[in-house]
Parts: sequence; C-alpha cells; structure tokens
Amino acid sequence: MEGLVEKDGKIYNKEGEVAVIISPGFGAGWSTWNFEYSQDCLFDPDCVRLALVGKRDELKVLADSKWEDGYWNGAFDCVVRWLPAGTAFKVREYDGSESLEFQDSPNWFVA
Repeated sequence: MEGLVEKDGKIYNKEGEVAVIISPGFGAGWSTWNFEYSQDCLFDPDCVRLALVGKRDELKVLADSKWEDGYWNGAFDCVVRWLPAGTAFKVREYDGSESLEFQDSPNWFVA
C-alpha cells in the first residue's frame, strides 16, 4: 500500500492522518464489543491493512489469532477512517453500529 507508513503501532497516510478501524453496520461492533482489546482493534497495523483492501474474512481470522475470546463478527463491515494525528475521539455504538465522536478529553483515544 503505497504512501502508508507504520509508526508507533499505527498506520499513517501521506497526509499524516492516522488509520482507525470501525464497523458502521448493525450487528456487532468491531472495537466496542471487544472492550478488552478496543485500542488494539482500532489501530492494529495488520488489521488496518486488511480492512483497507476489504479482506474481511482474513481480518476476522487474524483478530481471532491475535486476541483470544473476542467477538469478531464486526470484521465483516469494517472500514478505515482517517483522522488527523492527535485527534481525541470516542467510538459510539448503537446495536453494533459504530461511529466516531470527537471532543477534547484526556479519557478518549488519540489518533
């Protein structure tokens, strides 16, 4: 994937934005239904690469191998959102559908 750089356990594009994985479809939340691994789910470089090319079956298998006891059906509709580095955000979930909410708060994930 041209123009992508892995640094500090995250993937950056040529504009310096950070890749964040969410699952906007209803059914199962990618990071929200796997709270113990939520930060890993959001930023994992290997998962980002698979999500970017739409290899969702492989993404589910990879997540199963990385983090035991997870619920990975959210992999089937994962997408990558690009956020400016340093953006504070929360992942909101309703019935498995994840979306991003932004606000300046020290308890939120930072891209």
